[in-house]
Amino acid sequence: MSCSLSTHVLDAVHGTPAAGIRVTVFAQTGAGSDGTPVGSGTTDDDGRIAGLMPDGMPHGTYRIVFATGSFFEAAGVRAFYPEVAITFVVDEERHYHVPLLLSPFAYSTYRGS
Repeated sequence: MSCSLSTHVLDAVHGTPAAGIRVTVFAQTGAGSDGTPVGSGTTDDDGRIAGLMPDGMPHGTYRIVFATGSFFEAAGVRAFYPEVAITFVVDEERHYHVPLLLSPFAYSTYRGS
């Protein structure tokens, strides 16, 4: 079994999926490093990207970056976070799901399944 990654972004203000958000995954190569881009995609109409890393992921530390500024700008909404970056560790052979609950002035995430 290899490791895989998906995400789901929800607009917590409107209670709807957040479509059209660009997402990039970086493999962290060391402390203080921006990392190497290893995957990317754009959320679909349901706010999801199912196969963000279709070739699998070796164990290590990753950073997933959501380009939230352009999402809010397109909606005409003033927002505090131009991007949301979440760093996580892949250390088991399993599927990893990193959801994002998003509003203009707050966000939340958790390890999904």
